[in-house]
Amino acid sequence: MRPTTFLWLCTAGGVMLLAAACSAPKSDAPAATNTSAEFRTTGTIKDIMDSVVDPSADYLWESVATIVTKKGTEERRPRTDEDWKQARRRAIALIEGTNLLIMDGRLVAKAGEKSENPGIELGPEEIKQVIDSDRASFIKFAHALHDAGVKALAAIDKKDPDALSDSGETIDEACEQCHLKYWYPLNTPDILKKGSVKKQS
Repeated sequence: MRPTTFLWLCTAGGVMLLAAACSAPKSDAPAATNTSAEFRTTGTIKDIMDSVVDPSADYLWESVATIVTKKGTEERRPRTDEDWKQARRRAIALIEGTNLLIMDGRLVAKAGEKSENPGIELGPEEIKQVIDSDRASFIKFAHALHDAGVKALAAIDKKDPDALSDSGETIDEACEQCHLKYWYPLNTPDILKKGSVKKQS
């Protein structure tokens, strides 16, 4: 066989293989997505609250305030680009912190941890019982805080201190509603009725 004939056959074969590949039916199988097994939930819900959610919410609440002292009245609000940048960072941390709270496999607290104020707050095991009894509500509360954080972010992006102040009230309400169900023992009626959590005095 002459070299030119061999070269022509190779070229033709390559074109046929390429055409077959392009005309092959596409698979309907969905692309691989992340699963909860890929997450490494090192911190507990308590850790996320202490390290991310609480400090971020506190920063936003304190960023717009009227402080009255003997020296006079201080109107605190973000004024410089750096002030607004810091507020935005805290809003993002708060918003994404709510996603961290509801990740599958996240423990409430470390093994052996107890309530810091027994009789006033539920302990970790009791909180876990309340969450496990109605996880859908726990997720709903986390989403409410997420949406409140988004409201704060919108105010920050507009550099609107009054709107930021209003969003602070929404954040506070979202936090309090969640705490009433999962933290304060006198406000867990559903679980108390079932007798699975002992009422503390």
